[in-house]
Amino acid sequence: MSRIEARFAALKTEGRAAFIPFITAGDPSLEVSRDILLGLTAAGADLIELGMPFTDPMADGPAVQAAGLRALKAGATMKTTLGLVRDFRATDGDTPIVLMGYCNPVAAYGIDAFARDAAAAGVDGVILVDLPPEEASEFAPALNAAGIDVIRLSTPTTTDARLPAVLSGAGGFLYYVSITGITGTKDFDLDEVEREVKRIKAQTPLPVGVGFGIRTAERAAAIARFADAAVVGSAIVARIADFMPPDGKKVKPGCAKDVLDFVAGIGAGVRAARR
Repeated sequence: MSRIEARFAALKTEGRAAFIPFITAGDPSLEVSRDILLGLTAAGADLIELGMPFTDPMADGPAVQAAGLRALKAGATMKTTLGLVRDFRATDGDTPIVLMGYCNPVAAYGIDAFARDAAAAGVDGVILVDLPPEEASEFAPALNAAGIDVIRLSTPTTTDARLPAVLSGAGGFLYYVSITGITGTKDFDLDEVEREVKRIKAQTPLPVGVGFGIRTAERAAAIARFADAAVVGSAIVARIADFMPPDGKKVKPGCAKDVLDFVAGIGAGVRAARR
């Protein structure tokens, strides 16, 4: 049983949803990013999404775009991203880590080399936002052979006819994008999202997590009442941005603690959602 499968099985037994925070690897600096990552489990993370910095993140809104640029400016690379995962695994062997990003950096690293090195570092799943199911054969075999789940995205425009293609070969969990558009820029209709999650769950045994547009503990809790996971990203990286001075050269003190306190508040909301 993979770490992802084991974690969702344990949460099902507990009768609650997972809380999945997202941060960008290397944002706002390698050192502060490491401090945040190493503190996420204690702050309530059940799984962790770690963004792979990229210059052209087409699905991401201003907050996550800025996080990626900060990370790249601070020297983030795919090697430093995998290094952060290794650092995390040195202290936590149970919490699943999912890398989220785009095909280009993975292809540039080399798909086979990425699969090998990611698995060795302790990565459990990969979300490639711009990888359609029809082209998954370029990436999925190497990742699956290394024991890494390829996590697929479903959106409000994914029809019943399209959904089987999305689910084919999917692993770990299904990530439902709650809005049409980019991250962190819109709110969602809760009833509509619940209907979509029920529709998806009728066609797959995979857990269904919901992301995009969840900014508060209250909204995360509302999602956690019916979905298997609530994913929060833009709101977290926006907290990091608050600690960057106008010149962007040095992170203000207290960033990691503030971010982890914010994450803990959302995690508490998710945990209490079904009580």
